[in-house]
Order: sequence, then C-alpha cells, then structure tokens
Amino acid sequence: MEGETHHESCYHEDERMKPNDVTITDLLDFLHIDVELDSVCADRQETTCSKNVMRKQRNWERRLEAKKSKRKEEKQRKKFNCRNKDTSGPKLSKRVIKAITKERLEEARGAGPRLCVDLSMTDCMSHKEISRLAGQIRRLYGSNKKSIRPFHLFLTELKEDSLLYKECVRMNDGFLNYSIDVTEESWFNLFPSEDLMYLTPDASEALEHVEEDKVYILGGLVDESIQKKMSYTRAKELGVRMARLPIDEYMVKRSNPKNFHSKILAINQVLEILLIFCDTKDWTKALAAGIPPGKGYMVASEASPNRINSPEEL
Repeated sequence: MEGETHHESCYHEDERMKPNDVTITDLLDFLHIDVELDSVCADRQETTCSKNVMRKQRNWERRLEAKKSKRKEEKQRKKFNCRNKDTSGPKLSKRVIKAITKERLEEARGAGPRLCVDLSMTDCMSHKEISRLAGQIRRLYGSNKKSIRPFHLFLTELKEDSLLYKECVRMNDGFLNYSIDVTEESWFNLFPSEDLMYLTPDASEALEHVEEDKVYILGGLVDESIQKKMSYTRAKELGVRMARLPIDEYMVKRSNPKNFHSKILAINQVLEILLIFCDTKDWTKALAAGIPPGKGYMVASEASPNRINSPEEL
C-alpha cells in the first residue's frame, strides 16, 4: 500500500507539471514568432527604402563624421602649434609622427574630402611622360601625407599590368602601401554624377569653395606635345560639372623674357593648392604658395595698380 501511495503521488506531480510545461513552450513559441515578425517587418522596411533616401543618409553620415574629424584636427593643430612654439619641450619621435600620419590618412578615407586622379588618358602618353606622371603621383601622396587635413585619394583606371603601375612600383618606394584607393574602375562609375566636379584649366566656372560632399577629379596627364582640352573634352562628353582654379580672379600675368604664361599644373601642384586653401580659406595664399613662379603669374596684391588694370595682363 505504501508503494502504491508513492507511485500515485508521483503520478499526480507529473500531471501538475504538464500544464506548466505547455505554458512555457507556448510562451517561447509566441516570443519566437514575435521576433520573426519583427525581422520580416524590418526586412520589408529596408527593401522599400529608395536609393535616393539611402544616399542622403550616407551623405548625412559623411557630414557628421567630417564635423567630428574637423574638431579632432583642430585639437591636433593646436597641440602641434604649442609644440612648435615650445622648442625646449620634447620632440616627437619618427615612430609617433608616422602613427599620427597614418591615423589622419585613415580618418580621411572615412570622412575627408575626396579627390580622384583620372588615369584613363595614359594611352596618349610616351614612356617618358608616364614616368613623369609616376613622379607626380609620389609628390601628390607626399603632400597629402604631410597635411593636417588630408584628402581621401583615388587612382582610377590604373591597371596592374599597365606601364604606369609598373613605373609607380619601380620609382616610388612603398607605393604598394600608400593609403590611396587604387582601382581599375572609372571614377564616373564609382560615384553619383551629381557629386562629381572635374577640375580643368579650360572650364569657364571658377572654383569658389571645396565642399565636403563633392568628389574632385584631376586629369592624370603629362603632355609635352600640349594636346589642348583633353580633360575638358572628356568631362564634357560625360556631362560632368567642371571648374577651374580661380587664377584669373586672384592673379595677374608676370612679365618675363619669354613672355610665357601657363595655367596648366601638375596634379601634385593642384592638390597642394587645394590643401592650403582648405587650411586657410584664402585663395591668395593658396595660389601664391602652389603656383611656381615659372608659370608666369603672380598674386594681384603684389602687382602695381597699372598692372592690375591693364587689359593685356588680365
């Protein structure tokens, strides 16, 4: 009898547990279904988002990141200036400087202004001209690396089996480790057309500001035979907005024995001008520092009133 009583009590305990087990299972099933429903809704919401909305979201995120980057750069600039004033203080080691430079370049790849070198015209260049272009790419990267506020650089339509690529590897130490995006793709396919601005000396519109959400294109062209308007023609064919550096607005022609005046600059010289302008917001300072005297131009403030008002000079 005692055995029967024990089995009977166990049986009743099992019966009491079953309703609870069912309740927990049902609750878990309910929660699982609820999570699945939330996931489905989220997926539907994401798929219904238009490309335009997503692009606006990315642009907003870039601007926000750029503002944070500017604040950080300003702090770094102040620290750097303080160190320069206090010559008695400890100097930064090469390893620390290298680490800071690398950090700046990485930040620029996430939020800095963007600049592409269009390398689609190398077929028109001789071996000597291609070697000179490889040297300009080295100086372009060097200027960007030294800047407090560097650009996010792209080398577009650069193929690994091309002569230019081989010359860059041969002539430029560490080229394969440059903090530059190298791609065989065209710049025209990488970015929305409304964000593009092709910088060419033949454009009618003068560049007034460097905007964070724009992508600036430079024609990677060294042409000793002076084939005119190649980059201008390419940009016009693609329907891309164009601008030129405001040389006419801030500079005048300088008299020289050969009467030589040229607005055609190397890609590294253009970048140098843009970097100085971004730092100072002063075109006069940027152009004076970036345009070599041999180009035959000088800033208007250095010229006499007669020179500025002369129609032949302007």
